[in-house]
Amino acid sequence: MENNTDSKSKDTKKKVGIKQWIYAILACLLCVLFVFWTGYWIVLILIPVFIDIYITKFIPWGAWRNVQNPFLRKVLDWVDAILFALVGVWIINTFFFQNYQIPSSSLEKSLLVGDFLCVSKVSYGARSPMTPFSLPLMQHTFPAFGFKSYLEKPQLDYKRFTGTGHIERNDIVVFNYPSGDTVATNMQDQDYYVLCKDAERMGGRSYLWSNKQIYGDIVYRPVDRRENYVKRCIGLPGETIELRNDTTFINGTAIGDPENMQQSYIVQTDGTMIDPKIFGDLGISNEDQAKISAEDISKADSSVVAELGLKYKNNNAGVLYKTVFLTKQKKAELEKRPFISTIIKQSEYLNKLYKMENETYIPIIYPITYDQPCGFGDFPKLWIPKRGETIKFDTDIEYKVAAYSRCIKNYEHNDFEYKGGKVFINGQQADSYTFKFDYYFMMGDNRDNSADSRVWGFVPEDHIVGKPLFIWLSLDKDKGWFEGKIRWNRLFTSGNKK
Repeated sequence: MENNTDSKSKDTKKKVGIKQWIYAILACLLCVLFVFWTGYWIVLILIPVFIDIYITKFIPWGAWRNVQNPFLRKVLDWVDAILFALVGVWIINTFFFQNYQIPSSSLEKSLLVGDFLCVSKVSYGARSPMTPFSLPLMQHTFPAFGFKSYLEKPQLDYKRFTGTGHIERNDIVVFNYPSGDTVATNMQDQDYYVLCKDAERMGGRSYLWSNKQIYGDIVYRPVDRRENYVKRCIGLPGETIELRNDTTFINGTAIGDPENMQQSYIVQTDGTMIDPKIFGDLGISNEDQAKISAEDISKADSSVVAELGLKYKNNNAGVLYKTVFLTKQKKAELEKRPFISTIIKQSEYLNKLYKMENETYIPIIYPITYDQPCGFGDFPKLWIPKRGETIKFDTDIEYKVAAYSRCIKNYEHNDFEYKGGKVFINGQQADSYTFKFDYYFMMGDNRDNSADSRVWGFVPEDHIVGKPLFIWLSLDKDKGWFEGKIRWNRLFTSGNKK
């Protein structure tokens, strides 16, 4: 009797329906397609696993479902579901799509703080996992507990799979923050290298490392565990970029501005104080309104007022509002108000002010280790490295070392030294260097309120994450749930607004 029962159970076990055959074929086909796409031939080992799960069933993959203890069976059921979900999320996030939330106003008004983006990794080609052992949905830190959400080793070499396209000018791109390789844990929202620059008089890098109570631990992060940033690609590999009076030039030719680009303006009124509601109606967020300052210049000297490009009416220069962020369209709307005397770009105002006071402006711009005078709204000519192209260390050596040593050393992993006026790469004196990566120059649409390539330099190709496809949710942090918090008009609109 027992033999007959065992025989029947085995027959039942081996009985396979058409549905199982379809599942097995689909699983194997997807596995083969994935291998052709990525070149990961070892993944083919999953094919016999799929065949056994659905067809042969030699291994009792679902034996835990037969556990007699109902509590234990329920726990195992949950464990199975959670593991399946985590693996699924990891695969989707790594190779196909990822969610990204806009945290800052650097791309206003193209993308707004509170926009949730669906980012395609297929558009430019997904990267192979560089830090394979990491928790899904966590970039670098476990929430609340503060410890790392990944294992630093092993680190795999960079490889990018075939994508549906490539980065073009004016594409909005999500990427890992290049200067995020080193982070002061107490000031994670600030650029480590700018912090070193600011602390130069006190010892720079050594000052930061010796003051843990202020800066915290100084930690290194692998490429794919660095903070995600989103900016607009303005300069492509092999091009020369320059800004003059807020106009961008590529290879000497001026290019158009993004449609929703906004800048900082000086707004002069006839003495009327501007109601904050007006700023709100212009789409200026509460955060940006907090940066606006008002100055009474009614008794200012008329010649000084004229020299600054302002107006003087009825022996009254009125009130000056500084750091007002506006698009061209919103600027035109504000100019129609009867109490507005004039609106000028803040960069023009500051250039005139510095000239009038005979001061030289030396901003913190890339390369930040090379001080160079520069007007407000300007950025000196800079060549963007391109894979396979060579730079020669024959002229302007100090500038080239400042501009490209980070690419050669930090991104392309060579030993780099500059001593006695000579360049040494991997221990050998070098008169030139041929780049291994393509690099990109990224800028925010909120041009006067964006930390971008003008400060921290190039974005290497291995830092590129993906392309925003669409906005699937948008929340206005300045409004309540019953006051229009959800921006319904932005839902499922393009995440790559030109």
